[in-house]
Amino acid sequence: MDTTVADTLIGTTIDGRYRITGRVARGGMATVYRATDERLERTVALKIIHPSQATNVHFVDRFTDEAKTIARLTHPNVVAVYDQGRHQGLPYLVMEFVQGRTLRDLLSQRTRLSPVEALAILEQMLAAIAAAHRAGLVHRDVKPENVLVAEAPSGGVSDLVDAVVKVADFGLARAIEASTVDDSGQLMATVAYVAPELVQNGHADARTDVYSAGIVLFEMLTGRVPYDGNEPIEVAWQHVDNDVPAPSSIVRGLPTVLDRLVARATRRDAGSRPTDAGAFLTEVQTTRDGLGVTHVDTALLRQVPGAPGTSDATRIVPAIPSADATALVPPVPAGTAYQASHRPSWARLPEQGGRTPTGPHRRAPEPAGGLSGFFDDRRRVVLTVLIAVMAVVVLGSTWWVTLGRYTETPRLLTMSQDQAAAYAKQEGFELILGDGKYSETVAKGSVLEQNPGPQDKIVKGDNITVILSLGPEVHPVPELEGQELAFAKAQLDSLKLKFKQGKGQYSDTAPEGVVLSTDPKAGTELRPGETVTLVLSKGRAPITIPDVVGQNINDARRQLTERGLQVVENSTESDKPADEVIAVSPKAGTGVEKDTQVTLTISKGPAQIVLQDVTNQPCQQAAAALQAQGVQVQMTGDPNATARQMNPGPGTPVPPQSIVQLVCFL
Repeated sequence: MDTTVADTLIGTTIDGRYRITGRVARGGMATVYRATDERLERTVALKIIHPSQATNVHFVDRFTDEAKTIARLTHPNVVAVYDQGRHQGLPYLVMEFVQGRTLRDLLSQRTRLSPVEALAILEQMLAAIAAAHRAGLVHRDVKPENVLVAEAPSGGVSDLVDAVVKVADFGLARAIEASTVDDSGQLMATVAYVAPELVQNGHADARTDVYSAGIVLFEMLTGRVPYDGNEPIEVAWQHVDNDVPAPSSIVRGLPTVLDRLVARATRRDAGSRPTDAGAFLTEVQTTRDGLGVTHVDTALLRQVPGAPGTSDATRIVPAIPSADATALVPPVPAGTAYQASHRPSWARLPEQGGRTPTGPHRRAPEPAGGLSGFFDDRRRVVLTVLIAVMAVVVLGSTWWVTLGRYTETPRLLTMSQDQAAAYAKQEGFELILGDGKYSETVAKGSVLEQNPGPQDKIVKGDNITVILSLGPEVHPVPELEGQELAFAKAQLDSLKLKFKQGKGQYSDTAPEGVVLSTDPKAGTELRPGETVTLVLSKGRAPITIPDVVGQNINDARRQLTERGLQVVENSTESDKPADEVIAVSPKAGTGVEKDTQVTLTISKGPAQIVLQDVTNQPCQQAAAALQAQGVQVQMTGDPNATARQMNPGPGTPVPPQSIVQLVCFL
């Protein structure tokens, strides 16, 4: 377990069910944890995508879709997917936990494997990949890191012939196919096994996996990959420009039949390889059965049962270095422990049911007698007939495996979905829809790609996967307001849109670096390569407007000018005292820049009342008239007399509730 750094997820429970107990491995795209399913009380592997990938909408959608497909792929040599979900926004998969180690770990420990061990592992690898091919899946990243060698029921993985092999990460490579090199060297590890067609045009089908499996076989036999270089692109193009060397040119004494097997799988022309993992598996099984009898090159296979009646149950055949291992090894009787038919039932592939190894067998000497010549002649005739029959069977089987069961794939390109389905059904094939792709030339809903391609070999009655055109590629500008710059850039990158940073603006609510707006606005449809301008927050402005409401205009003006702000004054009538600030804009507490205009609204005081002339009126009547105007009245003299004088005088403007004196006398 990797404990070099603290991991906050260890000890937590995901989705109320999966309790993480330790970290198993960390890769460029995800981290794998060991967890306990507390509902079913079993150990599982939990793969959580890194946060850097979670912002890639296409990656997350593809990852989720592929996970659903893999979950339906049930096979003893495929790492099962049990569940999927999200934790804190990060997608995760719950998978079968395989007790063992990767093929990469085994090769790091042992450098290389014996031929029989290598073929035993390859058989189970191909059985898993063939199941995926039948389901319309292409692995795209077959390599030792994705091959798990589980402990045998007897314990351990030392007996590789009987170990259970499981293949992992189906579909993940397709989800990250646009990713670049990561810090762990993931791409460098992958280009060592990449097929030429992937390098040249990015096309991948079942034959791509066959090529990668052939490179894995080469590495198991020789302890190294065929090509190396300082840069990943340099290694990748060697697959395009060169034929994979024969394993026996690196490891002296390897049987030439293995050279032919590697050469078949790693042809640069995809059409010259086995059509899928199932076809390659048939060739591997045939080679392995023959190899188990005629080629003995390891300590395991040198344990040959002794002759009946001897005290030793096993005798050791010494290994003698030679360019031709076949000439040095005596025939091995049927029934030895390493034969495919004697593998434990849990580790035996279905195709190995009752098949017996082929190869030369010694014939016991005939008893002496006068009729021996006659019987010898008769046996020769019988043997000749048997050989002829076997030759016919072999030729017929070979024809059926290589040619007879195949036909040409019909051309479905540019047809509509309905037309393609009808035509495929008419020709005896079923149509499977893959993920659509954008196209500038093929109409939306029409067939853009097909796998196998037109006139490629295909098993009669098999499935044809078609990719429909999504039409010209356009993407709506996403809603980015309130998002951080890094997330906004990732969103635009995932939509193949460019971005530029516009002039920033101060904001009292958005932190610095957060998107305030976009140009064009969210929802506007753009073509790939078009540009979106992001207006970012500069954070809060440096000057805060003070609260001057209720202060005298002179005090308010002084406070604002001291802060480097420009004051604009507006006056209005108010019940507040004259020259009192009754409003400020922008509001107090707002952040602004230097020289920003701040508008102050100043009270002119209440509205003035113009006194009417009430002189020469009875005092009581005159007082009532003034009070009706909103002023107070004080009378001097005889209140029952006539108002002769008023102070202030008639026509004088006075504030409401001002005091007016009336002088009354006859």
